[in-house]
Amino acid sequence: MSVPILLVLEADPPPRLGRLTGRAEIRYADDRSLAAELPHADALLVWDFTSDAVRHAWPGGGPRPRWVHTPSAGVDRLICPEFTDSDTVLTNARGIFEQPIAEYVAALVLAMAKDVPGSLELQRQRRWRHRESLPVAGSRAVVVGAGPIGQAIARTLRALDVEVALTGRTARPGVHGAEDLDRLLTLADWVVCAAPLTEATRGMFGARRFALMRPSARFVNVGRGALVVEDELVTAVTERHIAGAALDVFEEEPLGPGHRLWDVPGLIVSPHMSGDTVGWRDRLGEQFVGLFELWSAGKPLPNVVDKKRGYVPSHDS
Repeated sequence: MSVPILLVLEADPPPRLGRLTGRAEIRYADDRSLAAELPHADALLVWDFTSDAVRHAWPGGGPRPRWVHTPSAGVDRLICPEFTDSDTVLTNARGIFEQPIAEYVAALVLAMAKDVPGSLELQRQRRWRHRESLPVAGSRAVVVGAGPIGQAIARTLRALDVEVALTGRTARPGVHGAEDLDRLLTLADWVVCAAPLTEATRGMFGARRFALMRPSARFVNVGRGALVVEDELVTAVTERHIAGAALDVFEEEPLGPGHRLWDVPGLIVSPHMSGDTVGWRDRLGEQFVGLFELWSAGKPLPNVVDKKRGYVPSHDS
């Protein structure tokens, strides 16, 4: 019996797939060769999940893999109409990044409340300047995006005695619907964006919503860069419509050394690292091998993405 052909979109370092020796014929492709290799593959591991190559290569002729896995939470870089309309099953890395991202958000909230950036800058200047900081306990947060990442953020902030309102696409127990978001923004001290990037959410945070927020509020984005209109966020921060912001994701990544966002006062910039703790690539590889074993045995897969919605429905655990 022939073994399935597993195509891997390369990235450095490569995944550790030793457990699949003899169980799959593993082939590798890069952005240039992917289109030619796709028709021959039974499954595709998009190890380079920062690439747009799948979206560009998928509309070509010939058969397509029956299963595609991306070792990321978001799937927006893969989606095109031809992929959405296909019978191919798409899975993501749900279960890997939730708690690390939640911890990172909590760290940003604490850093902004306690003015850690200000203390580091004053230390660099060798200046002793006493200030008062903000209490975190008893403050209010709105977390936008009610998937596993948003839920983990809400749990972690609640452990700091923050009052959290979780919002999603539709209302359900413990989750506010999208229709409540504007009202909740007017009450929040912290607004955390952890929504998936879809056509419905693209640019959802712009001038209108920043104007709804309190002048003392702070904004954090750990979802996708395109969820935010960056120029309008810069205006909101520099003109003090809001008190500050922290971005871990951006419309264009990486930021070039001359990008204006580096120099915005009151803005914390980090290089898309909120979910990446020591050993994260190994955990992603182990997750994929486990999924491959289920797939090759014909068993149901967890983490199946609804390609039309662009995320794993909430009923999938």
